[in-house]
Amino acid sequence: MEIAAGTALGQALKAAGLVGSGGQAKVLIQAGEITVNGEVETRRGRRLRAGDVVEVGDERLEVI
Repeated sequence: MEIAAGTALGQALKAAGLVGSGGQAKVLIQAGEITVNGEVETRRGRRLRAGDVVEVGDERLEVI
């Protein structure tokens, strides 16, 4: 799935349907379950940039 640049990480997870709420996104992010460009990201407000790749388990989101 593709996400628009400038979207916050937590919002991107919700938009992609990977979580049902911001609370669920927060839990996954704080648990270190999310990587951005291969590195664990713990800031749910991180703004994604074009070219970033977000991975959650087997799911992969590309930022355009």
